Amino acid sequence: MEFSVALIITVLIRLIVPLLIFRWHIVGVLLAALVDTLDVVFVDSLSLLFGETSGFGTNYQFFDKWLDIYYLAFALSVSLRWKSKLARNTSIVLFAYRALGLVLFEITGIRKIFFFFPNLFENFYIYHAICKKYFPNLITRTMAQLLLVLFLLYIPKLIQEWALHYAQLQPWNWIKTILNVPF
Repeated sequence: MEFSVALIITVLIRLIVPLLIFRWHIVGVLLAALVDTLDVVFVDSLSLLFGETSGFGTNYQFFDKWLDIYYLAFALSVSLRWKSKLARNTSIVLFAYRALGLVLFEITGIRKIFFFFPNLFENFYIYHAICKKYFPNLITRTMAQLLLVLFLLYIPKLIQEWALHYAQLQPWNWIKTILNVPF
């Protein structure tokens, strides 16, 4: 496995940015998710800057999914301090479900597994953290409310997981085109 300067810098960014989650629960996770979304763009842009060609190579899924679980674990640790037992337990179950999907992917190498094990944890974490801080009346207090919120959060996540892991679309190519990155 070849490690380029661009890859090392990008991985370091993905390791450092999630630390913000501990101080700024909402902004930290949003920045970590943004860095996750743009990591291919970072690697390709930095590779161009440093005159490298390797980027992630064939190892993107390995790096990406483990770095995802890394930042999600920080969000999980924050959610373990939530006062709402329903929200806290939901975050644990959703995190564990996604982690199970990651383990199954590592065993099988089948990307479509992520379609069936969506990262609903991230959406729920963001929803609850925003409600907790700005809209306490929207915090789920009953199982019926929780199921409704999870259903509504599931719709965009299902579309995203289908696009990325089932149809294997590559939205970062669109982002690179907009930013005029020639890779």
